Amino acid sequence: MRLLLASRNPNKLRELRAALPSWEIDLLDAPDEPVEDGDTFLDNARSKALHGRASAPAAAWVAGEDSGLEAMALDGRPGIHSARWAEDGVARLLAELGGSGDRRARYVCELVVLSPQGAETRATGTLEGTIALAPAGSEGFGYDPIFVPLGESRTVAELGNAWKSEHSHRARAARALADSLTRPC
Repeated sequence: MRLLLASRNPNKLRELRAALPSWEIDLLDAPDEPVEDGDTFLDNARSKALHGRASAPAAAWVAGEDSGLEAMALDGRPGIHSARWAEDGVARLLAELGGSGDRRARYVCELVVLSPQGAETRATGTLEGTIALAPAGSEGFGYDPIFVPLGESRTVAELGNAWKSEHSHRARAARALADSLTRPC
C-alpha cells in the first residue's frame, strides 16, 4: 500500500512508517497547508485528507491525521489546539495543572484515508495516562516528556521511540486503519 500523508510533520511520518512497516508512506508535497478549524480531531483529519486529495496524484491514497492531548482537569484542553496551544505547550500544561490532584490525560489520534476514488476510511487511537510533575526523557516529541501511559512509571519520552511505535495513540490508530482496509466487506 502506498499512502501520502497530508502533513509537513516528519515525526508523524516516522511514527506512521514504524506502525505500518509494510506500507510505503511519504509526506505529500502540497503547495499550502489546510486550515485546521474543525471542532474535533476527526473534522481536522478529514479536512487535511480532503486538502491533500486535491493536491495528490489521481492514483494516490491520501491520509489526513490530527492528534493531541486532552487533560481531564482542564476540560479536555489543549485538545485539538495541542500543537498551537503555546510556544511551549509542556510548560503551559504543567503551569495550568499546577498542584492539581487530577492529572488524568489521554492522547487522541484520528486518521482519515481517502482512496483514489474518494472513498473514506477512518480510524481512531487513544492512549490513556497521567501528566507527570516535571518533564523527563529525550525521545518522542510534543507532550511526550510529561505523559506517563497507564501501567507505566516512565514518560513516553523515557520509554522511547521503539515503545511509542508499538503503543502510541498514532500506532493504535494506524493498526485500526490497516485492519479496516484489509477486512473484507
